[in-house]
Amino acid sequence: MPKNKKHSLVFAWFICGLGALYYAYEYLLRILPSVMEDPLRDHFHLTATGFGLLASMYYYAYVPMQLPVGIMMDRFGPRRLLTFACSACVIGSYLFANTTLFSVAASGRFIVGFGSAFAYVGVLKLATIWLPENKLAVATGSAASLGAVGAMVGDNYLGKLVHSQSWTSAIELSIWFGVILTITLWLFLRDHKNDNKVGGSIPSIRKNFQDLAIILRSKQIWINGMYGSLVYLPTTVFAELWGIPYLRHAHGLSHTAADFCNSLVFLGFTIGAPIMGYVSDKLKKRKPPMLIGALGAAFFMALVIYIPGLSKYTIGILLFLTGLFYSAQAIVFAVGRELSPKEAAGTAIATTNMFVMIGAMFLQPLIGRLLDTSHRWYYSGTEGIINATSDTLNTVLYSPQDYQFALSIIPVGIALAALLVLFLKETHARQLHN
Repeated sequence: MPKNKKHSLVFAWFICGLGALYYAYEYLLRILPSVMEDPLRDHFHLTATGFGLLASMYYYAYVPMQLPVGIMMDRFGPRRLLTFACSACVIGSYLFANTTLFSVAASGRFIVGFGSAFAYVGVLKLATIWLPENKLAVATGSAASLGAVGAMVGDNYLGKLVHSQSWTSAIELSIWFGVILTITLWLFLRDHKNDNKVGGSIPSIRKNFQDLAIILRSKQIWINGMYGSLVYLPTTVFAELWGIPYLRHAHGLSHTAADFCNSLVFLGFTIGAPIMGYVSDKLKKRKPPMLIGALGAAFFMALVIYIPGLSKYTIGILLFLTGLFYSAQAIVFAVGRELSPKEAAGTAIATTNMFVMIGAMFLQPLIGRLLDTSHRWYYSGTEGIINATSDTLNTVLYSPQDYQFALSIIPVGIALAALLVLFLKETHARQLHN
């Protein structure tokens, strides 16, 4: 490789890396409620249903914003949008950490979701601008891996900070990091490869909507997106919110052990996503790794949920393997890109991401509702889940059977994702729509 071309590629990865760093930051903010369940429920006097609703407010902004974000990325470019989005995350986090009112905290969580909606679309838009097309699956996998690193930092380091100091201390630390990152994004991000212009790749809003109509009319886009949503349930439903409470209450793990085991889902994903992307690019096939990944993830997730009395070491291994297999989910963004018009990369990625995340918007609070429902069925007369206080929050409120009932959605959903692969068109790692 010529020296100047090599330097150009290094700079391209640097630009994409900055976008991925913001994705890691918003991912850390996304999963924070899972490491502070007890203090949040105590602070706002929440049932499991209320806790699930508070956490899911993030997705009530994140999911509907995906289509507007994709259009804006293609029209205006990622630099200004990502800088603005990061500042929104900082503001939302500040509101969340400095109130005793549920409505204000929910609003802050909503604003964090709004800002976060720009992250993954932005980094993949940067990848389509700066990197060769044959690096797209590797780029999506690498970006997803860095996001998982953000989650692991949240589960372990910030989880320890919550237990040793307070939940507000953990959020305040994330706020200061967000301020620094906002300034960094503005100073170093670039919208174009060959000059310092700002702006997007589509010259008019009319063209934006024409491409969006093509994408939304494609049955293949819908199949690909639903696969992504279902196979991603170990993240959106388990690891991001209910995994740590489940490991503590159903398997009896300590706070520290539950935080660590839960983070192994993200570690498996971190390692697996770039490998799955690389294998898919090398084979020039998308469907085989997607099918194998879904089948493996469904199997190992089912073992974690349905087998009681597992040791923390066994649980950790099974969760790591779950993450390793379902990391095939990262391939759906390359598939969505290949099924869509070339200039509409941001819109294609955002549409795919909307499908991927829509499951969390509905299922995070649904799991809480199912837990409360199961508890009432089996333990009618227990008042703890209705009038939670600091005295009841450290009590095991939900049995393993309650969690098995509520979390059965995950392995069943992943199995359905494997079935959807059979109806997906193979793109052979190339652009099908010109």
